[in-house]
Amino acid sequence: MSHDTVFSPPKASGGVHEQIESFLETVMRGVMGPHDQQAAAEQAGKPGRPVVLPSVSLWMAVLVAVLRGLKSQRAIWRLLAAGGWWKQPSYDIEDQAVYKRLEQEGCKPLAHLFERVSQLLAQWLQSALQAYHQQYAPLAAFASEVVALDEMHLDQVSRRLPILRHLKRGDMQLLPGKLVALFDVRLQQWRTIDYIAQAKQNGMQEARALLGSVKQGALVLADLGYFCFQWFDELTELGYSWISRVKENTSVVVLHTYYEAGETFDRLVWLGAWNIKGKYAVRQVQFRQGGELRQYFTNVCNPTVLPLAEIARLYARRWDIELAFLTLKRELGLHLIWSSKSVVVLAQVWACLIIAQVLQAIRMEVALRAEVDAFDVSLPLLIEALPQFSLQGRDGIVECVRQGRRLGIIRPSTRLRIQAPQIPQEDLIPLPRQTVLCRQPCYRDEANPDKETRSDKPMSPQIEVHPQRDRLVEILRQREAHIKAAARQIDKAEQSAQSKAMPIKPKADQKHVPKATVTASKRPPVQPDPSIVRPSWTFLQPLVA
Repeated sequence: MSHDTVFSPPKASGGVHEQIESFLETVMRGVMGPHDQQAAAEQAGKPGRPVVLPSVSLWMAVLVAVLRGLKSQRAIWRLLAAGGWWKQPSYDIEDQAVYKRLEQEGCKPLAHLFERVSQLLAQWLQSALQAYHQQYAPLAAFASEVVALDEMHLDQVSRRLPILRHLKRGDMQLLPGKLVALFDVRLQQWRTIDYIAQAKQNGMQEARALLGSVKQGALVLADLGYFCFQWFDELTELGYSWISRVKENTSVVVLHTYYEAGETFDRLVWLGAWNIKGKYAVRQVQFRQGGELRQYFTNVCNPTVLPLAEIARLYARRWDIELAFLTLKRELGLHLIWSSKSVVVLAQVWACLIIAQVLQAIRMEVALRAEVDAFDVSLPLLIEALPQFSLQGRDGIVECVRQGRRLGIIRPSTRLRIQAPQIPQEDLIPLPRQTVLCRQPCYRDEANPDKETRSDKPMSPQIEVHPQRDRLVEILRQREAHIKAAARQIDKAEQSAQSKAMPIKPKADQKHVPKATVTASKRPPVQPDPSIVRPSWTFLQPLVA
């Protein structure tokens, strides 16, 4: 698939909308045309009124409405009734007929079109991406691909329907749901999307299903909403590498230290020291940037394969999916939901995603040809400049590459750049051989098997409260306070005995406490299990002596 056949047809005039619409029209006729022909053949032998509006015309109108910034379902009907766009005829139909067809056909046609468009654009970008990687090192060279995982709540719907008018502004019931999505960081393309109707529902199960489209050996970047020992172990066993920030109060047991100097360290640890424990040893790195102490976990256990500085740089790219979500809402109008019906909401979501794929591909092509990062190319300015070049009969992408720096389309990105220390390889202490890196896990559900599920039901009136309840609670609190006071006295006595035997050291800075706590001697020892077979993935192999 050549560049000219997609975005820059020779001697073409018009703006970026016309070029994108031409590409989408070609794809839609190829994908949905046979479906319409088959539906017409089936309808020919059946009684009743024949279908006036073909499916391909209906969904073309939906895409044009999103691309042109139209703001309602009724605008789709106006497009179909007026005609003239994409050489479309005018259809003698009422607006209710359009609403009914949108609900009947659902969002499957646009979902299928999204997959087809994504495949074509990925093929189109591969040649430029390979040429770029010949001059510059690819992002996470050890990984087959780099994907970011995150969720986005759709904005609240308007309270126009009578069933919604009793709800107050800001009520959670006004949220039409949320999206769980995977984003290809290298290509800057949406990989796959799943919709959850309930905005408060946990998206972990949907995330597991989305990973089925990702190759083994891929690097997964996710925020703290997916911080879970069991989830990390599942990713490892499926052959994925991952990087995560450290969640507050996460307990670890240090297994080996590769490097440590002041507040900077790189070491192997066990996740969990009490009842909840992870299965595989992982790396924990820490460094201070300015006044902030940064900590990360990863299952890439070899610091020569994934250095500390690269971990920080890669995790910062998780923000790419946040900016892609922002593009959907700001540039494509997904902040304004057309309808409160889930079918129409999904149709609008898929239409926005399809157009976002094309816009992101144009920006990525300009960035790869100009040999800059994708975020050095301003997407709003790119959309503004392409029509000007097209009206002059010139290739918009070529002109943006040639004049982009002069016009400010290509400029240094304002994103935060994390400055992490570079650790020389000769300073790394290898792990002793025969070190066991697996153990029997214990996850949250297994730690408390007898724990009853929480219930929000009111207390039964048959249960009587003990008349001396308050007195009993006071006695228990006093006993607890006496026990804690005795424990403090014992700790002070031990510290005073140690201070006499050891020189006094200055107190550490207490302003920034590390987020992960290391186990003390009072905690139970970790029992590695050499009988557990460790997966043979290359990234799991640590740096051994």
